[in-house]
Amino acid sequence: MASAVPDEGDEWFWRRHSNPKSVWTRILLAPAIAYAIYRRSWRLLVLSILWGVVNPIVFSPPKDEEAWMTRGVLAQQWWVREEGHGILGVSKPNIFSTAAVLTSIYTLYAAWRQRPLKTALGTILTVVLKFWWLRHLVDRYDRRVK
Repeated sequence: MASAVPDEGDEWFWRRHSNPKSVWTRILLAPAIAYAIYRRSWRLLVLSILWGVVNPIVFSPPKDEEAWMTRGVLAQQWWVREEGHGILGVSKPNIFSTAAVLTSIYTLYAAWRQRPLKTALGTILTVVLKFWWLRHLVDRYDRRVK
């Protein structure tokens, strides 16, 4: 069983990932992957997946926690580690994350079937649902520190 106490390497990773530039550029992964599958561009798909792997370690840690996206990453950590929740479920706020995962699966299927409108709408909905989930987590995280 994994420990709830983060190790130094884990903290190093999450501090760097909490840089808003890391998060904002990762958001581009959903449309890039959908487009790569739609266009059958395996090179773009591999590059997108590679970016998803290296992105969290490319950026330096943020100077402070003022940026909303920084708090979004920190709120995810807090939600899972300190509050003991997962990221999927049918209760609020995890219903948004669960819906985003399901929508992303549908989006990848639509991209594979080369359905441009369904792929585009699915990509947009996936990102919107992820943002809704983050908004609820950040709201709870911010209330925690007040």
